[in-house]
Amino acid sequence: MFNSLSEKLESAFKHLKGQARINELNVANTLKDIRKALLDADVNFKIAKEFTDSIKEKAIGEKVINAISPGQLMTKIVQDELTALMGAEASMLDLSKSPTIILVAGLQGSGKTTFSGKLATYLKAQKKSPLLVAADIYRPAAMDQLTVLAEQIGVDIFVERENKDAVSIAQNAIAYAKANNKNVIIIDTAGRLAVDELMMNEVANIKNAIQPQEILFVVDAMTGQDAVNTAKAFNDRLDFTGVVLTKLDGDTRGGAALSIKYTVNKPIKFMSSGEKMETLDIFYPERMAQRILGMGDITSLVEKAQAQFDEAEAKKLEKKIRKNQFDFEDFLTQIQQIKKMGNLKDLMGMIPGMGKSLKDIDIKDDAFKGVEAIIQSMTVVERRNPDVLNPSRKQRIAKGAGKDLGEINAFIKQFDQMKQMMKQMSGSMPGGPMGGKMPGLRR
Repeated sequence: MFNSLSEKLESAFKHLKGQARINELNVANTLKDIRKALLDADVNFKIAKEFTDSIKEKAIGEKVINAISPGQLMTKIVQDELTALMGAEASMLDLSKSPTIILVAGLQGSGKTTFSGKLATYLKAQKKSPLLVAADIYRPAAMDQLTVLAEQIGVDIFVERENKDAVSIAQNAIAYAKANNKNVIIIDTAGRLAVDELMMNEVANIKNAIQPQEILFVVDAMTGQDAVNTAKAFNDRLDFTGVVLTKLDGDTRGGAALSIKYTVNKPIKFMSSGEKMETLDIFYPERMAQRILGMGDITSLVEKAQAQFDEAEAKKLEKKIRKNQFDFEDFLTQIQQIKKMGNLKDLMGMIPGMGKSLKDIDIKDDAFKGVEAIIQSMTVVERRNPDVLNPSRKQRIAKGAGKDLGEINAFIKQFDQMKQMMKQMSGSMPGGPMGGKMPGLRR
């Protein structure tokens, strides 16, 4: 996410390396590269110019104090400006009314239906009782897709397959929600082009008929400046309350994230990556600015871990680690919890200093697949008692996992090393109990 922009901004700061003070000359070269980096990220020229002009105003003449280098000072100024550009503070959903009505709109293929499922998952975790509403009457598979997602995450869905009036569907869904004690209604509408007057009229009519508390515009983060132009067209018609950036796990240049708040003066409320229902995050401008500048985002990483690791279970597991009783069954559980946290490479990129080092490393979401296959080929007795693994058992496991005996032996050796390391670290482990090496993750 934003790898290219991060590299170019880092390169821009090199003009200040070894300088004792920020001055007109060195700041001009730095700002020139920053502006070029923003334009390459598909940020509008006017926005890029105003952004760098604001940095220049704050930077010129700043003295280096308390051993802070000019490069560090400029990085702080750029971080503050990036944070302000993206909205300064996080913007939360307005859930004060019951039922809260949330209308989801956007272009075709922007990820609205998947986002609707993710939002329902997020709200369910907040102890809400959400209702998904299938109001896309045009895309043949839309209602089926939302139905599958609703079943997957365990929430109710309102579908009227024979009804071809989206306004009527939305109104009927609200009546159903009130009768069935649903306190949040998420209405998934059809994807539409901003130039399609008939479709734009339809979503405007839905809004006028149901008066939603939240109107969320879903945009594919990979579309750059085009996304910003579309957001303006939708906002002119709907006056939406917030933006959702999807597909942030792709080759995102950053134009949408950096420009959309400035253009429509509406906050980015959520960001999302991948297809997993748990991969929806509140958009924190300051944290995103830190990630763009290669500083990581340890706060978000800890929050993700806390959401997946049960405190009571973590304490039980720590006791097992202290007694050197951590087994393959425990390890498999840890892997499954880590996978729920999101894209592995994105998670590792949240660790300060890791973003650049991961640039050329391909960490796929199925990185644990081989490890899981090995453990799942074991019997319950073998998982809970690793010491019983004799050569004949290992041979059977290798066959079941599609591995050779050497790979099984290597994995068991790594596991034993990890157990010892975790035992040594158990007195000072931060966050979740997962520590040491992660067998199966390779460059």
